[in-house]
Amino acid sequence: MSESKTNTPAGQAGNMIHQAVGVFNTCSQRNTQMRHLTGAMPQVGAAVAAAKGNQSKTSMPIVQAQNLTKFKGDEITFHLDNPIGGYPVMGSDYAEGKGIGMSYSEDKLRINQARFPIDMGNTMTTFRTPFDQRRMARPKAQKLMNQYMDQSILVHLSGARGFQDHRIEWSVPVNTHPDYNKIMVNRVKAPTRNRHLVAGAGTIAEVKVNSGELVIATTDTLSMEVLDSVRMWGDNVPLPPPPVEFDNDQAATDSPIRVLLATPAQYSGFSTHPAFRSFQANAHARARLAKDHPLFLGDAGLWNGILILKNPKAIRFYAGDEIRYCAAYDKEDESVCRVPASFGDKWAVDRGLLLGGQALAMAFGASEHSGIPFFWSEEPGDHGDKMEMLIGAIWGASKIRFMVDHGDHEELTDHGVTVLDTAVPIMKPRG
Repeated sequence: MSESKTNTPAGQAGNMIHQAVGVFNTCSQRNTQMRHLTGAMPQVGAAVAAAKGNQSKTSMPIVQAQNLTKFKGDEITFHLDNPIGGYPVMGSDYAEGKGIGMSYSEDKLRINQARFPIDMGNTMTTFRTPFDQRRMARPKAQKLMNQYMDQSILVHLSGARGFQDHRIEWSVPVNTHPDYNKIMVNRVKAPTRNRHLVAGAGTIAEVKVNSGELVIATTDTLSMEVLDSVRMWGDNVPLPPPPVEFDNDQAATDSPIRVLLATPAQYSGFSTHPAFRSFQANAHARARLAKDHPLFLGDAGLWNGILILKNPKAIRFYAGDEIRYCAAYDKEDESVCRVPASFGDKWAVDRGLLLGGQALAMAFGASEHSGIPFFWSEEPGDHGDKMEMLIGAIWGASKIRFMVDHGDHEELTDHGVTVLDTAVPIMKPRG
């Protein structure tokens, strides 16, 4: 085989920037649910100019900003549309001076550097293995970074990490790990009172606690009846999570959609319904109106305006585990209840996510190494005998919430995400 004409030797000046651009593109275009739930970066226009930065569309669950040219610091500012309400001015009554004010809130989240180093061995490793260590290391590092970002987003949206802990699959540890808060960068906020639903007897209700235990039974699983109740809740609650608007979705206005991320166990129980195949057919039909958006394809099901997707990772609580919740509507103070001891080692509580627009803010900072959020490095050691490869990112994520004025009272509200806790059968006690 002839030698490649295009070659970038190790250690050449500029390598870090060139490779970092590749990492950033790969991560931004990763074929995962969390990526597909992020709005595309819009063209620079009046709305974006007003936000003073590159911010993605706010009708998708994850709002992304790349604030790469602002002053140095570890906080990123997001510009959010506040909900408004009012009454019309009728007949010949004076309208002048009665304009309904529009307001835009700024929300801040912190960013931090995350890095995954990969040990590529030493000089003798290259003699003893048939594999190119550099070619093997890069995709492994990329996978770890993608996994960490997607799982961090999931945990922030859920307001909890849960206690399922397959360590080979999780890059975010459980909340008892000493580095948990550092790894999550921003505080993981328990769901607000009005956005925390629990299944019960074929319907749903807000959190109830009895003798320190969450009020839920092993029969309170995800079902069609529960899903219908979720839709009814969304139709009746004031200021529900705004619908998700996919790019080029021709039915976005006439047939609004919200997305339910169900855990594998929740999805498995729901998919046994005799009509589930028709739900999948509904999703595929809607995909044609949304230019075959990838979220509608595969295992997706569409029922009653809710697009049901299987989330590969479960936010799970086992018998006796703590579940944090907000007891008051107007405060962030968190209380603790536990999964009923009666769940034993056969049942657990899984957390599904009902997503609308503006559920989570995600921000990137510019690395001083590459000028963009992601960077790549190779570092020799021991006089050139050892070699380590590293992928890094400067980013942060945080759930979006407002204090919403309902006229006669205020409610702290997770704007675009509502959690749904249901019972699920499990195959082993914990893991």
